[in-house]
Amino acid sequence: MATFFSRNKLNMIGLIMGALFGFLMSRAGATTFDYHAKMFLMIDLQLMEVIGTAVVIAMTGVYLMKKFHIHSITTGRQVDFVKKPYQQGLIAGAFLFGVGWSMTAACPGTVPAMIGEGKISALFTLAGLLIGTMAYGILQSFIANNQSADTAFK
Repeated sequence: MATFFSRNKLNMIGLIMGALFGFLMSRAGATTFDYHAKMFLMIDLQLMEVIGTAVVIAMTGVYLMKKFHIHSITTGRQVDFVKKPYQQGLIAGAFLFGVGWSMTAACPGTVPAMIGEGKISALFTLAGLLIGTMAYGILQSFIANNQSADTAFK
């Protein structure tokens, strides 16, 4: 039994942290459809306050990790903050993300917690997320292959 926990220590930590994160999202109302709907209708901004608080905490955390050169728990290497380059479809993708979020009243981060609470409708959101991710991968591969084919014939 002790060897199981020693071999899977990082997985156990991840499971506990994930469960704690899901619990906190549930307590904050982030897994409640009504809070999402009221936020998008500008009736009740409680969820927006939760999101804003999370953004401020995350910004502070990233600043402190950069300042103190924090090392990863799993690899021991320094955490690297590489900026992603701007991609042409970013605006359209962000728009689609917002439309999907407002239609399902669930962002990707809350879906596992909603499923954990037994909200069956979150399974449809999860299916949409997986299909959308797969479509993105296929589209990116298609574009990359066509661009390499276009440059080969020029």
